[in-house]
Amino acid sequence: MIRFKLQELIAEKQFKDGRRVTMTELSEATGINRVTLSKLVNHRGYSTVTDNIDKLCKFFGCEVSDVMEYVPDENIQS
Repeated sequence: MIRFKLQELIAEKQFKDGRRVTMTELSEATGINRVTLSKLVNHRGYSTVTDNIDKLCKFFGCEVSDVMEYVPDENIQS
């Protein structure tokens, strides 16, 4: 399963910038719908298009591996 590390990226950016980063700000800056961002954060196994991954990498100035990671199914607890 793919796990998105969006919460970690937001927390890191908030610490680095010394200010709060909201989902609304992230949505407006990337053009990704707020509902989609919320699903990336809250829904295990949520799928999105590669364009959204690209937009998140641009916003956070990071690599794809910083946005998401592969977690083998045997490591997932129900």
